Formats: sequence, C-alpha cells, structure tokens
Amino acid sequence: MTWMIGKLQKIYLKHLMNKNIIINKLFKNNLDHPFIVAEISGNHQQSKKKALRLIKEIKEAGADAVKLQTYTPDTMTFNLKTKEFLIKNKKSLWFGHYLYDLYKKAYTPWEWQKELFQYANKIGLICFSSVFDDSSIKFLNKINNPIYKISSFENTDLELIKNASLKKKPIILSTGLATKSELNEAVKTIKKFGNKKFALLKCTSSYPAKSIDNNLLTIRDISKQYNCVVGLSDHTQGIEIAIGAVALGAKIIEKHVKLKNDTSSVDSKFAIDTNELKKLVDNCKSVFDAKGKVFYGPTKTELPSLKSIRTLYFNKNLKKNHVLKKEDIKRSRPGLGLKVKYLPNVIGKKIKKDIKIGTPINFKLLVN
Repeated sequence: MTWMIGKLQKIYLKHLMNKNIIINKLFKNNLDHPFIVAEISGNHQQSKKKALRLIKEIKEAGADAVKLQTYTPDTMTFNLKTKEFLIKNKKSLWFGHYLYDLYKKAYTPWEWQKELFQYANKIGLICFSSVFDDSSIKFLNKINNPIYKISSFENTDLELIKNASLKKKPIILSTGLATKSELNEAVKTIKKFGNKKFALLKCTSSYPAKSIDNNLLTIRDISKQYNCVVGLSDHTQGIEIAIGAVALGAKIIEKHVKLKNDTSSVDSKFAIDTNELKKLVDNCKSVFDAKGKVFYGPTKTELPSLKSIRTLYFNKNLKKNHVLKKEDIKRSRPGLGLKVKYLPNVIGKKIKKDIKIGTPINFKLLVN
C-alpha cells in the first residue's frame, strides 16, 4: 500500500514538474508550439460528470490547457428582475435573460473546481481559471491555480488586476473592449505590483464574433508595443481565424469548447466541439512550424529539387573547335549544366571536343 502511494506521488510530481516547465517556457516566449487553451465556460450544463468528460476529451484532442471560470451569480451581479438587468439586445445569444439567471445557468460550482483541477493535473493537462472578484482570487490561490486569467470585461478593474498580480503567478489578460490607454493602465498595474510574467490576448467581445471585426493585425502591434507573449481569445465560429492568428504571431489560442453534439449549452453557438478542437490543435501546430525563420535559398529537403531548374545544354551535335552561337544552346531541365546567368559567358567560346546534343554545358568543355 505504501509502495502504491509512493508511485502515485511520483506520477503527480512528474505532472506538476511538466506543467511548471511548460508554463515557464510559455511566458519566456520559447515554447515550441502554440499554447492551446480550451475554455469550458458553462458548457458543462451544470453537470460535474459532463465537466469531467469534457476535460478528458480536451486532453485527448491535444490541447495544452483547460480553463474554468470562477464566479457565482452573486459575485457577478444583483438578483434583480428590473429592466437594467435584462439583456435587451435582440442579436445577443442570451436575449431575454436576466443577468443573474444567465450566470446561475453558466457558472461552474466552486465545490467542483478543486476536483476538476486535480483530474486535469492527473491526466497531464494544465488547468487554470478566470477571476472576477477578490473572493475568486482567494479561492483559487488555495487550490494552487497556476495562471490567473483576466477576461475582457474585467480588464479595466485595476483593483482586480492588482490583487491577482500580488499572487506572483502569471497573468493572461484579454484586450476585448479596452482602449489603448486602458490597456496601458492594465499592463502598468501588472508590472507595478511585481508581476513580469503576463500575456495579452487579442479579443473581440461579441458572441459569436464576426471575422471582419477581429483585426488580427493588432496581434503584431501588441507584441511590438508591450514586448510580451501575445495570443488570441477567439469567439468566432469555426477554427479558421485562430489558425490565421498563429500565422501572425499568436502564441496562445483560447477557444470555447463543448462536448460533441452539444447544441444547448450557453456557449454552444460559438464553441467548437472536441473533434474540431483536435483539428485546431493540429493545424495551429502546422502553421506555427511553417512560420519558421527568415530564410532564402533551398532548405535541405529542397536540395534534390535543384535538379529541376533550367540550365544550359548543347542543342546540337557539334565538332571540336566550333564557336558557340546562341542557337547552339538550349535552356533545359534537369539542372546539370551551367546556370542560365552564364549564357553571355558561353556564347563565342570554342568547344574542346566533339559534343553530342543533350550534353550539359560546363566550363571544362570550353576553351578559355
């Protein structure tokens, strides 16, 4: 029995070490693949069993992390049924809901969260959460939350950002609705309270977000302006925008994820299922690898293709001491002769011996 406990402890410590290595590499900007975060949000439909299943499928799809949201309806809003607390935007997915009722439907019960964290860690998946008030920071600190996420609707809450920064854990902040000056204030607050590990996610806070509203070129500007890890919190339908963001420099992709065949959870209209998540992971890694580095000329795998370039060949059967004219030469494949740029240097030269048509030209066959 003691032996079994020791083995389990070693497995747990190994997962913990791997998790810390990945997080450190991420915030040092030297992770060798995009960091894919699957946001559960309320897609567990108030079922812990579904939440655990979703975490399992997220791991199987190849994501790096799963993200929760730590709030209660009471920490988000008032339980009032007045017009101020009613979602009146007819284009909203949640039109007609009172805020309190929506959050009650979507929140992840706090009594689940320690178990969800432990299960994710057990299967080798990083688990962290979004904070929304000071009570959520305090709660998450007790269960060793490794990263604090600040959502786009909280990125002007400088008190929240300060208190999260004081925990000396990495922070991921979504830009969302923030103006440039508001984003400056948020970043300044993170740094002021001693936190150097932070990332900013370009985010469009509409659900679902339209492709045209994403302005992905901002990713490059954020990287330049704030000298930090940059990513995308993607609320579009599908996976194309997220893949494109990786090509523009996104190192973190956060995407809402649901169970297969889920059409009724709170985020189901813009969340991807775990089959699509697998495609997202694979395609983001491929695009990340394809970015490579600034490089001109053939790569190692292209070297055999050099034989396919056009080079200079003798176009006729020719006798020794023949003086080459333009019509005696053909630009042809394979690339076994002189490069075409040497054509002017070849015309007017004598050949040293009889030549057969189709012989590649080289300077050894010509009289200097």
